[in-house]
Amino acid sequence: MRKANRLFQLVNLIRRQQPVSAAKLAEQLQVSVRSIYRYINDLSVTGVPVYAEPGLGYRLQPGLELPPLHLSPEELDALQLAVSFYRA
Repeated sequence: MRKANRLFQLVNLIRRQQPVSAAKLAEQLQVSVRSIYRYINDLSVTGVPVYAEPGLGYRLQPGLELPPLHLSPEELDALQLAVSFYRA
């Protein structure tokens, strides 16, 4: 899985169950706790407001909205194909 996909999943997991521990996130993403620490650092560096609460876990800034998703032409074609199969 691409790192960008993993980071997107991580943000969505934190958004759904705040606060959430690194161990719980690691279990859900099937990675190590150390990987979660690195991913959280990557998110922070890119400007995603992730906050650690000692003894509780990670939280996102209230009201956080993700920027629009930009798809490549190939990804857009794949998405359209998947939607057409879903409608059938």
